[in-house]
Amino acid sequence: MTRVAVIGAGPSGMAQLRAFQSAAQRGVAIPEIVCFEKCADWGGLWNYTWRTGLDEHGEPVHGSMYRYLWSNGPKECLEFADYSFDEHFGKGIGSYPPRAVLWDYIKGRVEKAKVRPWVRFSTPVRMVTFDEASQQFDLTWHDLEKDVMGTERFDHVVVASGHFSTPNVPFFPGLDTFNGRVLHAHDFRDALEFKGKDLLIIGRSYSAEDIGSQCWKYGARSITSSYRSRPMGFHFPDNWEQKPLLTHVVNKTAHFKDGTSKEVDAIILCTGYKHHFPFLSEPLRLKTDNRLWPLDLYKGVVWQKNPRLFYLGMQDQFFTFNMFDAQAWWVRDQILGRLPLPDFAAREDDCLSWRAREETLTDDESMIRFQADYVKALIEATDYPMFDLEGVVQTFLEWEHHKHENVMTFRDHAYRSVMTGKMSPLHHTPWKDALDDSLEAYLAEGPGA
Repeated sequence: MTRVAVIGAGPSGMAQLRAFQSAAQRGVAIPEIVCFEKCADWGGLWNYTWRTGLDEHGEPVHGSMYRYLWSNGPKECLEFADYSFDEHFGKGIGSYPPRAVLWDYIKGRVEKAKVRPWVRFSTPVRMVTFDEASQQFDLTWHDLEKDVMGTERFDHVVVASGHFSTPNVPFFPGLDTFNGRVLHAHDFRDALEFKGKDLLIIGRSYSAEDIGSQCWKYGARSITSSYRSRPMGFHFPDNWEQKPLLTHVVNKTAHFKDGTSKEVDAIILCTGYKHHFPFLSEPLRLKTDNRLWPLDLYKGVVWQKNPRLFYLGMQDQFFTFNMFDAQAWWVRDQILGRLPLPDFAAREDDCLSWRAREETLTDDESMIRFQADYVKALIEATDYPMFDLEGVVQTFLEWEHHKHENVMTFRDHAYRSVMTGKMSPLHHTPWKDALDDSLEAYLAEGPGA
């Protein structure tokens, strides 16, 4: 029997399991699927851990998730086309759920599909190589609970390990002698640690915006965000200011490119992540920056140098869960022989044409529409349910508008599901006042219920 290895049981890996299960449900003969997950449960970054640094097995902690995180985009833009929020929760919920609610949702679909036996938990992949003679992969795994290693052969490998786990950590002179706390966003866990503190955040993207917002919400005395190219285009509270890039630190004084300085208690580096695949041999490793169209991936998923290898979720993302679905269904059908694979030159031309278009994008709307077109092209080739992509685009644009109105209240809006047509209710508590991010508190009927 053909064997397929899926590396990672986060949202992308779970999408791949569901894609194959969907085919099997329709009576299609599918390969043997083995998913390797280094953590003890599935969900990827949505599976929160309090740990940082190394885990209980001495493994680098994969998760970058922190307490009190709420979705920073409308749930209506990431809803599964085959499993709605209404189906999972049995009622309408607000448009910006906290982490625990989204984790419960993505688990619900694969629990319904009964694919958990396909996953080997606490089993990271140590190395994957390709044997030219047999045209198969040799995959070495490590069962952490039993401390046993082994090697197995697979006909296809799907890399679904994500790219928000290996921090990109720049150095600024004086960080090594700074008299306060320095950490990367990867190790940020609890905004209450910075209550009453003067906080410096390096970066201007989503993690800088959201970690700063969390710390503001939970009582930081002041927030300063430092940018390399341009400031975030939002109106922040009075105790949040933006500065050009940090140049150096002396004791607890941060000095900036414009000649100003400020005393700070802690520095959080929201400086992004690296695509990092130490478990793949050199000929199989994707090397890219975080962008909407990485090169060397035909249809954004097929490794050009070996089309038996696939990558899921490697793009910079507006679309998330349902884009991973579109990719997973396409990969499934490629493996099942339903989709013809052009020769290398044709694949390369297709890839370069998407890259050329990506390089013309000038604003968020053009980027969102670019990714919507990509998702549509994948879905049209498979039996994944087509959904109202223009509706998702319009929701994203409304989300952007609300953020620019007030970055601290954009979560206090609601949107219509493109999957069910139903309007989501407003959450019972404004985001800034909702200090309990648990599943139970979120699903309660009102404050204190």
